[in-house]
Amino acid sequence: MDHYTTATLRVNGQDLRVVFPTHHTLLEVLREECGLTGTKHGCELGECGTCTVLVDGEPVLSCLALTAEMEGRSIETVEGLQDGNELHPLQAAFADLGAAQCGYCTPGMLMAAKALLAENDDPSAAEIRTALAGNLCRCTGYHKIVEAVEWAAGVARGEADAGPAREVLFGASVPGEGS
Repeated sequence: MDHYTTATLRVNGQDLRVVFPTHHTLLEVLREECGLTGTKHGCELGECGTCTVLVDGEPVLSCLALTAEMEGRSIETVEGLQDGNELHPLQAAFADLGAAQCGYCTPGMLMAAKALLAENDDPSAAEIRTALAGNLCRCTGYHKIVEAVEWAAGVARGEADAGPAREVLFGASVPGEGS
């Protein structure tokens, strides 16, 4: 017989009252009780990072966190990044650069990158790789992901020229056709 717990979770700025089996992880409750399916099931062993969310601003593997320990804490999921119809600079950069291929790892990558940029608004490529080291991607070589985080950091800093060169987005000009 399962024992159930009732808690109020602060998720993406909203208080959500949930009832769940006491042993359920934050991943299970976010997806099944809160309907926030952006956070993905991956390995469920804390190895892949696809379930990364922010708890009090810090990246947490939600497959390893017990929901019963989350009351009174601020939880942010990938659904909390977008503001109405306005994408977060990280989301826009990932989309524009093609940093997300199948997209399964993307929510965890975005959340880990958001935590990094909150701590360091001008990270080096090496710092980005270190911050994302716990998030595995089977589709990319990580190069576009690192570029997207660099671009989003520049946008967040208000740099007008932030972003990759035109050729990165649109390819090289055909000789003799002008620009």
